[in-house]
Amino acid sequence: MNTTIQALTIAGFDSGGGAGLQADLKTFQERMVFGTSVLTALPIQNTQGVKAVYDIPLAAISDQLEVIAEDFSIQAVKTGMLFTDEIIHLTADFLKKVDFGPLVIDPVMIAKSGHALLKDSAVKALIEELLPLAAVVTPNIPEAEVITGMAITSKNAMMEAGKKIQSLGVENVVVKGGHHIEGNESADLLLLSTGESEWLSAERIETKKTHGTGCTFSACITAELAKGVSVEQAVRTAKAFIQAAISDSIDVGHGNGPTNHWAYRKVEQS
Repeated sequence: MNTTIQALTIAGFDSGGGAGLQADLKTFQERMVFGTSVLTALPIQNTQGVKAVYDIPLAAISDQLEVIAEDFSIQAVKTGMLFTDEIIHLTADFLKKVDFGPLVIDPVMIAKSGHALLKDSAVKALIEELLPLAAVVTPNIPEAEVITGMAITSKNAMMEAGKKIQSLGVENVVVKGGHHIEGNESADLLLLSTGESEWLSAERIETKKTHGTGCTFSACITAELAKGVSVEQAVRTAKAFIQAAISDSIDVGHGNGPTNHWAYRKVEQS
């Protein structure tokens, strides 16, 4: 009987180590959760951008899911870059059959460099097949605009978009406000399955070192849910984790640098 808390990330690769499943595994480790992974796509990237994206055979993705299921006790799972409708079909079908605990979806669509990480043809599959399985979905404003088909330029619009996403079958929604410039704070909207909502705000940090923020944020939520904490507390911890990771920057690369995955540990120890 496995007793160590275990989580799974189903995501793409980052050669530079700041995003994708590398960021997820770093975050799991920092939250004292054993991380496992399934590789869905192979982007060749660094902090300056995505150079190319190589496909992973569907059979290889399926085999990875199978070997995780047969050997590990997964208590929470997240998805990141899924890239194609075929990968989404495969992932959704598998998660309907196997209980990996609560599902956190980071609907990855565009890299910081502007390179597409989800094909246009896959958006419909994401909305119709995967989102209804989610315990939590964490879109940023551009992603929420794609999912809802509406422009989001205010907090009222964020609320409306969040409710639309929730109506697609998602239990809990976090609309991240980092792309919405309104004052000196970055405000995320949390809509809970209970009907309650709250704004989680933190100081906006002017920096280019934000590569992998969405991956890290959703991975922290996943790790906390694997421990059995509430969605509200998991999101609060993730907000504090990513705020520390952005604020306490590290000097890596020459473009949009990665966040500091060990920064929150320093906060907790202080």
